[in-house]
Amino acid sequence: MGKYLSFIASLIVLFWSGSLVFGYPGVMGSYWKEILNAGSGEMGNTLFFLLAAVGIFMFLVGKWQEKFGFRIMIAAGIILCSLSLMMVSYPSSILTIYLWAFISGIQSSFIYIPAVTAVQLWFPESRGLVSGAATMIFGFSAAIMSPIFYFLFETVGYLEMNRILAILILITGLLATVFVKTPEAEKKEVELPSYTVSESIRTRSFWYLWLVWAFQGAAGISMVSLSVPIGLHKGFSMGTSVMLLTFFNVTNGLSRFISGSISDIFGRNNIMSISFFAAGISYFLFIFSKDPVSSFVLASAIGFAFGTMFAVSAPLASDCFGLKHFGAIFGLVFTAYGFIAGLIGPSLSGYLLDLMGFESVMSYLGVFCLFSAALIRGVKPVNIQSI
Repeated sequence: MGKYLSFIASLIVLFWSGSLVFGYPGVMGSYWKEILNAGSGEMGNTLFFLLAAVGIFMFLVGKWQEKFGFRIMIAAGIILCSLSLMMVSYPSSILTIYLWAFISGIQSSFIYIPAVTAVQLWFPESRGLVSGAATMIFGFSAAIMSPIFYFLFETVGYLEMNRILAILILITGLLATVFVKTPEAEKKEVELPSYTVSESIRTRSFWYLWLVWAFQGAAGISMVSLSVPIGLHKGFSMGTSVMLLTFFNVTNGLSRFISGSISDIFGRNNIMSISFFAAGISYFLFIFSKDPVSSFVLASAIGFAFGTMFAVSAPLASDCFGLKHFGAIFGLVFTAYGFIAGLIGPSLSGYLLDLMGFESVMSYLGVFCLFSAALIRGVKPVNIQSI
């Protein structure tokens, strides 16, 4: 019974964390832009500060959870969720929004790594399935909460909405944290051969996985900013162009559960390599697609690969390096996404779109996916005695 309570509690805290990262700024963005008289470029920098915090703190939290325990880390993340909402209730300048984004990246690190580690420890025989479920909730939470954020904003106003959310997250989040724990089986698990951080970074598998998170992460996250411009470039209406982003996000969420679960059966590397290859081909086919239906299919394939990267990388990393120091090792992998993917993905693609055109952007992002499809084949467990 304890493992199911811990699993459900992990999903609850991931739900709140993900809703604030992926849903809240999307709903509040236009309001912030209006009251602060900010430009689109200034608002677009919000993602940079969020990813930078993830790049810094995912690794640190992975180390700290070994010392202070999972509950302390998650409780700190929930408190940061609540405090950040109170802080952003009085946005005096764009810097307030950037600070909120940075804190949101920190809270997601404090919650994501311990929760994903805990569910794997409880269900070692189906790590792909439970990791997929956890990351799906983290991504899908925004789809559920975004309409609720908007409803609260329209009915009670911005300040009161933030107060209600801050109290709700604090109470339910801390209550759920009480039930997040690790099993006695963890003692047996950590006695098995397991890599330290220094040992892991001396393996080829670690750096192949790190590069995948840089290149496939860049190709995936770029669709967040490119979906609408792609549709408009093809002459679609604004509504149809927005649907490209919707299809990307739907498969980004669904694939986390689907790919995670089937990776337990068909192999992590196989599932990731096939999905990355399909995403690469989809980027190249975007150059030639002319109708909305085929474009929706291509955007869905890219979203599926992006979600697969998140869902399957965690159990693949624990397959390769063990669970004893999983948090720190996987947190270090996240630095590629936090510091590199954002720069070579959304930032660079924006400049290339202006300088060289649509076709060049689709081509280089497609190459990123194909390169990742090859790299992930080399991420395999090796004998710890051989390093």
